[in-house]
Amino acid sequence: MINKISFVIPVYNEEENIKPLYSEITAVAKKLGYDYEIMFVDDASNDNSFKLIKELSSQDSHVKYVSFAVNCGQSAALYAGFQNSSGDVIITMDADLQNDPNDILEMIKYYPEYDVVNGWRYNRQDSLSKKIGSKIGNFVRNLLTKETIKDTGCALKILRGDMVRRIKMFKGLHRFIPTLMRLEGAKVIEVKVNHRPRIYGQSKYTNLRRAIEGFYDLIVVRWMIKRFLKIKVKESNV
Repeated sequence: MINKISFVIPVYNEEENIKPLYSEITAVAKKLGYDYEIMFVDDASNDNSFKLIKELSSQDSHVKYVSFAVNCGQSAALYAGFQNSSGDVIITMDADLQNDPNDILEMIKYYPEYDVVNGWRYNRQDSLSKKIGSKIGNFVRNLLTKETIKDTGCALKILRGDMVRRIKMFKGLHRFIPTLMRLEGAKVIEVKVNHRPRIYGQSKYTNLRRAIEGFYDLIVVRWMIKRFLKIKVKESNV
């Protein structure tokens, strides 16, 4: 049963996209029919992103925000959004308008049977080099973590709130949310979603930076999987 949905949106220099994204999310939220909030987490943007977010919050009580004093990265922004949101269901997406909020109407059908509904950008609107880099990255990640996720980088996800809030997030680990959720006992499914070309703003990552950081993070997550405590109590009187 869903009581409230929290949309958690990390933001870094996306001033042209804030208002269109807000309008799209609001339209979808009204179709869903649940109580909701839109949590923008501004990662110390140096454009007008935060100003626009504050304007929206003054006009609509559904809009909440957290603004960082210094740039901390996407993992920190998501973690802050998780911890400050109040929904029992959390929906994440990027602020660049490449994710289509309308896909949520189909994805939500798989919840609560699945604790994680992960978007799969099966027709990515990115450069060839980015697509190739992503395929290699997903292959290596799945090989070392024994996962089957085709698109770990898709930001559009539906997550069980109480479960994702238990995860201690570290820098870079947002790419492994389905895997970290599985460690908590989550059932995970991937659903095909749209992917739109970026119109405004610039990508925050290069293939080289993503590869270097991703491999470093992968080693950490593999260690976490190997060392995760799986306790089975035989008997207790407490």
